[in-house]
Amino acid sequence: MVSQIKSFLFLFIVIVLSKTVISARKPSKSQLKPCKNFVLYYHDIMFGVDDVQNATSAAVTNPPGLGNFKFGKLVIFDDPVTIDKNYQSEPVARAQGFYFYDMKNDYNAWFSYTLVFNSTQHKGTLNIMGADLMMEKTRDLSVVGGTGDFFMSRGIVTFETDTFEGAKYFRVKMDIKLYDCY
Repeated sequence: MVSQIKSFLFLFIVIVLSKTVISARKPSKSQLKPCKNFVLYYHDIMFGVDDVQNATSAAVTNPPGLGNFKFGKLVIFDDPVTIDKNYQSEPVARAQGFYFYDMKNDYNAWFSYTLVFNSTQHKGTLNIMGADLMMEKTRDLSVVGGTGDFFMSRGIVTFETDTFEGAKYFRVKMDIKLYDCY
């Protein structure tokens, strides 16, 4: 009788633990809620011959002429990031990195950058990379890590073009959703 109770308890514990492990590894989509969610605005002013003081980005390669969509152009940036649409607002972070145009038959860029926070609200970095399919209304890039307040964070940044003034200036709304927060 004692051995049957032990067998039953062992089987019961195995079943309970296996259900727990399975549910921990495969949460339903309804369970996925961000642990942090905030919106920021990314401002980019492309370098031209007359705006050295205001420029926050510069093309370091010119398109090689393979199509009409800037294919091959590489841009390095150190752009201000604000909590509102106003470029004159106090930056809460800097976006530092690069993007390059990687499609010959439409506008498309691949971004890799770090949001560097040094404000009273946040300290640390978020590392972001992915394809910006510019002709889409919204685009998702991956948050692949972070430091400080964002240590080992992972998540999604949804880009939405807010303002576009040709190659001179653009502003992107970044809806940042973090799912791994430590």
